[in-house]
Amino acid sequence: MNYSYNGKTSVKDAEKPITLENAYQYCRQISKHHAKTFYLASMFLPKKQQNPIFAIYALLRTVDDLVDLAEEKLSNGLITRDEITRLLEEWKRKLKQCYAGKHENDPIMMAWHDTLKSYTIPLELPLDLMDGVAMDIEFKPFETFDELYVYCYKVASVVGLMTSEIFGYRNKEALQHAIELGVAMQLTNILRDIGEDVDRGRIYLPLEELRRFNYSPEEFMQKKINGNFIDLMKFQIDRARRYYRESDKGIPMLEGGSRFAVGISSTNYHNILSAIEQNEYDVFTKRAYRSFYQKISTIPYVWYKCRVAS
Repeated sequence: MNYSYNGKTSVKDAEKPITLENAYQYCRQISKHHAKTFYLASMFLPKKQQNPIFAIYALLRTVDDLVDLAEEKLSNGLITRDEITRLLEEWKRKLKQCYAGKHENDPIMMAWHDTLKSYTIPLELPLDLMDGVAMDIEFKPFETFDELYVYCYKVASVVGLMTSEIFGYRNKEALQHAIELGVAMQLTNILRDIGEDVDRGRIYLPLEELRRFNYSPEEFMQKKINGNFIDLMKFQIDRARRYYRESDKGIPMLEGGSRFAVGISSTNYHNILSAIEQNEYDVFTKRAYRSFYQKISTIPYVWYKCRVAS
């Protein structure tokens, strides 16, 4: 069986040997298919860094897809929570084996096994990622931002910490800024995807903050846009922008070859917030996005910014 990516991240054939080149190509296709902004930014990395970055994203996406599919099956009574837990534990087992120097005939684990030969990525980081993704299975609304922060850290900031080991950094303070960038990006995801999440019966914004702006969960689920909702959204966007500003301080701390790629990714994600504003905060019926032209138009600005900061 060919391991070329077909829009799904599951691999059925565990018997036919695959090459390392095919394994990395599989990971690359997952990134290209699912993460347009991420993939564009990765093209500006040195060649030796691209494959490990794709391996990290492929694991993230595969586990995330597993949970999304499991949630759908759970709602239809086709799977139990115990079975979902076993699926996640199986991925943890494979990952631990990989760190022990072994890997099964799985393209993602093969790519990870090769990546770990050159880069030190603490095992607790991908394990934290899996625990964060699992929070969506037994989803409970976040009462406070502190609770939401933990979720953002596990599903996004740990990715920043893992990729930082591949990017290279000259100052360990860069790691704190990587955490901030992960939080900023996840907050952006949450704001962009509000409409989709409401359709799933979920509110990811802290309930305490809804009360602060006198906007009820019932209004949220009814997709009601009023002055209170707009004030709530402005508050959320301002906070995400503060995290982006703080994270920008870490880019000059990275090794020279990776700064531009991180800058491109950060800037284009940051600009989704402006797209939300341009849509007049209608995140219920309009999806905020940046076109390919808008993304590449940021290249001169980011190039100059990174050069000045170096």
